[in-house]
Amino acid sequence: MARPPLPLGTWGTITTEKIRDGSYRALTRFRDSDGKTRRVTATGPSKAAAERALRDVLGTRTAPAGELLTAETRLIDLADTWITGLEAEGRIEQTTINEYRRVLDNLVLPSVGGLKLREATTGRLDRLLLRLRDQSVNRQRKAKVVLGAMLDLAVRHDAIPTNPARGTSRVHRPKQETKALRVEDLVEIRAAVRRWVNADRSGPKATGDMADIIDLMLATGCRVGEVLALRWSDLDLDGDLPILTVSGTIKTETGKGTYRKPTPKSDASRRTVVLPRFAAELLRVRREFATPNENDAVFATRNGTWHQVVNIERRWRQIRKDTGFEWVTPHTFRKTVATLISEATTSELASRQLGHSSSQVTRDHYIAKPPVSADLSKLLERLAESDDASSDS
Repeated sequence: MARPPLPLGTWGTITTEKIRDGSYRALTRFRDSDGKTRRVTATGPSKAAAERALRDVLGTRTAPAGELLTAETRLIDLADTWITGLEAEGRIEQTTINEYRRVLDNLVLPSVGGLKLREATTGRLDRLLLRLRDQSVNRQRKAKVVLGAMLDLAVRHDAIPTNPARGTSRVHRPKQETKALRVEDLVEIRAAVRRWVNADRSGPKATGDMADIIDLMLATGCRVGEVLALRWSDLDLDGDLPILTVSGTIKTETGKGTYRKPTPKSDASRRTVVLPRFAAELLRVRREFATPNENDAVFATRNGTWHQVVNIERRWRQIRKDTGFEWVTPHTFRKTVATLISEATTSELASRQLGHSSSQVTRDHYIAKPPVSADLSKLLERLAESDDASSDS
């Protein structure tokens, strides 16, 4: 009966022999990860020394040449392989890949980049993530996401049997209450915008773009990048129902600059919305006085180029300063739209307006709870009436 093969990554009986120069050779057979069993040897001045040397060799045995990743691959090299693969796939946006690189370079690799895959234990990774949690939960979360994804690649290449990042401590993010603006708050918001536009400052006088951008976000629930990516060809302002089609977003990349990506964030984000009267009129006025630009952009810089999202966000921080609305971000305008629609109709309609793939996302993160529950007092009053009726009998 044939002897069963060794399990992968294990070796058989170690034997020793004396060689001509008086030293000793230890030898065994090792079954590599490609399924082939190979002879492995090591020498030493004594039998015990030769056996210790062989065990050291076996403990650090590298898979046969030609395999991309092995247990001896360092995390810094795994990271390069992973990032290169993401870029070759073209499935993930470059801005996301750039963020992965930043997390690797700043949070992960300085601490564990020199570890070999066989040394990247759950305990070692967990200690790193717990140190990052002491700095911020957001850093811990980002590092865990990146570690988990790139170690999945190592598992797929059979370099390690399981992903050690999957067993690390859970990321506990305190749930934050969703906040939205009240309709009456918008009076003060618009007044703050006017003050900022009319303020004396060095350089060219501010345009009315910020006021129109904010009003259009409030009118549509669009992301700021979607509003900045609008072209006149995306609008139909003269039909029975004025409509706006979201078909792209603005991106800024190192080496590429600011450009219009011809697809929005997701498939669900591509949508057409009906404009309220005030937004349609706002856009008609802009169209009448607009300076043509080669991008057909509704909101163009003085040079006719696309606005950067970070610049609009920076201007908004200047506007909200000392107003009592420091908590308000451009995303708050989306939450305000979602809350208003949900209160009047359904969360499903709010989700469609915002371009979410799931209404659950809208309910969990975009709809603010009312300060007072719906008035159900008349309904509940029936409980008292039923009690009175039983007493009379």
